[in-house]
Amino acid sequence: MLHWLRKAALAAALLSGAAAAHNYHMGLADIGYNADTGNTEIVHTYTAHDVEALLTRLHGRQIDLGLDGDQEALRRYLDRRFVLTVKGRRVPLQWVGIKASADTITVYQQVDNTAVPAGAVLKNGVLTDFLPAQINTVNVGGSAGRAAATLTFTAAKEEQRLP
Repeated sequence: MLHWLRKAALAAALLSGAAAAHNYHMGLADIGYNADTGNTEIVHTYTAHDVEALLTRLHGRQIDLGLDGDQEALRRYLDRRFVLTVKGRRVPLQWVGIKASADTITVYQQVDNTAVPAGAVLKNGVLTDFLPAQINTVNVGGSAGRAAATLTFTAAKEEQRLP
């Protein structure tokens, strides 16, 4: 009986430690105009565990973001959950690349040959459909007389106008 209690106590300690180690779900994106290239650049960073768990649930198998096919699964997901529109028209976001580590997934996108205008609408529901407590912060860089700003997106507030 004592052996079983020790195992139960060890399991409880490990589970509570794992939960405490990852109880905040967040994403960070930076949107900025690069005058040298003429492109608007977008860099997203998410917790690797959250992205992998989402994609595993959606596709029913373990996902390896080192594989092009599995990166395509992430691209399709982001295309639905991170959307820029100007005057009601969707702005095409070009996939530039991805960097995956044990801790984070960083995605690079851009809008070719344009600065996204003030008043564009951003929908950022990345991971909020899977993790209701997900908080996505978007830093919008200032350009062309526009002030820099930080926007916060949640499951209850997935859409906002850019300053």
